[in-house]
Amino acid sequence: MSVLTLDRVRIHPAGATRDEALKEAADALVAAGAVTTGYLQAMHDREASVSTYMGNGLAIPHGTNDAKDAVLGSALSVVRYDGGVDWDGDQATFVIGIAGKDGEHLEILSQIAILFSDDDDVAKLNAAATPEELFELLSAVNEA
Repeated sequence: MSVLTLDRVRIHPAGATRDEALKEAADALVAAGAVTTGYLQAMHDREASVSTYMGNGLAIPHGTNDAKDAVLGSALSVVRYDGGVDWDGDQATFVIGIAGKDGEHLEILSQIAILFSDDDDVAKLNAAATPEELFELLSAVNEA
């Protein structure tokens, strides 16, 4: 099963607040059948204890360890906000929501970290004109 599918890859020309971005990420994971509606609160709880902003324009919101009962499967959601998201003072462009069952999120996180650590790859991700192009560039996460 693929953790990322095209229907969970979006590009918004505008920006959003952090809370709006968290809700969109959680809603996409709920729609994928990966989490229950309680996962959004777990994402807020995680942000309250530690920011999920990773640098290089990337935030990877996910729930707390206590929320494992809200996780039904593994999935990703990817939203690029071309107007940016103020993530507690940092500027996020990519918000990648993660739900991982049975520790799978660690392997998924590793794949994303590798991709976003390369400036050329990040430039390609920012330059993708359509969700389809963005999905192609991110599809390596499905091989995790």
